[in-house]
Amino acid sequence: MGPLQGIRIVEFAGIGPGPFCGMMLTDMGADVVRIDRPGGGGTPGLRDPRTDVMNRGRRSIALDLKNPGDVETALALAARADALIEGLRPGVMERLGLGPDTCQARNPKLVYGRMTGWGQDGPLANAAGHDLNYIALSGALHAMGDADRPPPVPLNLVGDFGGGGMLLAFGIVCAILEAKSSGKGQVVDAAMTEGAGALMALIYGMRATGLWTGKRGDNMLDGAAPFYGCYECADGKYVAIGSIEPQFYALLMEKTGITDLDAFSQADRARWPEQKAKLAVIFKSKTREEWCAIMEGSDVCFAPVLDMSEAPDHPHNKARGAFVTIAGIPQPAPAPRFSRTAAATPGPPPEPGEHAEEILADWGIAAAPARALS
Repeated sequence: MGPLQGIRIVEFAGIGPGPFCGMMLTDMGADVVRIDRPGGGGTPGLRDPRTDVMNRGRRSIALDLKNPGDVETALALAARADALIEGLRPGVMERLGLGPDTCQARNPKLVYGRMTGWGQDGPLANAAGHDLNYIALSGALHAMGDADRPPPVPLNLVGDFGGGGMLLAFGIVCAILEAKSSGKGQVVDAAMTEGAGALMALIYGMRATGLWTGKRGDNMLDGAAPFYGCYECADGKYVAIGSIEPQFYALLMEKTGITDLDAFSQADRARWPEQKAKLAVIFKSKTREEWCAIMEGSDVCFAPVLDMSEAPDHPHNKARGAFVTIAGIPQPAPAPRFSRTAAATPGPPPEPGEHAEEILADWGIAAAPARALS
């Protein structure tokens, strides 16, 4: 099931963007074998590996990469794979005897996917960092938030996942397609700071034409515009408004009961703070449910701001099957969708080393060290 059925990928266990990349490829039907450390690992704070949703659908083998026999097993897997995922600091895989030159000597068509924050070279390449640091360097973090406050922490969506794991998954699929015609693999160097920069392409274009001032909280898409933001309702819940186009803005005026259109001229940037304050009073006069009854499904560009317990039960999400429950845990369903090669519902995350014998048999590897089968 899925458009990547028949593709084999080796994933060296990591945290954040690497597992997310593996999840995306697994969701699309690839056979992704996760090489875990003996005794486990996984996402910090998730003591039960079955709750590590990003590891769903994989099979796991546990290998001690300081043991020559286990390194040989890892190389044997790489020799039979279409692609490999690793997320260690530059040079670590080489020191383990698992670098791209060694792996591609055995498998010239291997696509070697490398996930880092700063990239494989450059002055910062060997420095530690996390999502927030990488998006700070890209210009993305400075562009977010209110003018009188520090930039907000946008979870770890921009660097780890959008600019990291998703970028690497895209790069791996591109390189696999190219290898089918050239017969040659290559290294995919995915850096989160560059991926976050790519996500900022529109904003850099707006800045070049003067449509973005460079000041935080002063632009149409960063919360300054009264017609693009979130408002609190009478019950303490929130709604999101995105009435950018003039016809959608006119509908917002109609549904909020605003008749003084001169005072609410959309193009009058000087009055945006005043307009925003008045809209805040209007939205706080009704509950979120009442605003849903007035606006949801219209061209206002409206949505209730749902928490993670509410989102799976929203009628639209339920109708689309946007969420699934796997091993008792509600979670996003595989995306995107395909008309002919639909993705299956993934299996649960594995216990480290759970599928060792099965993997070795399926991939045609005759034997493995005893510790790999424990």
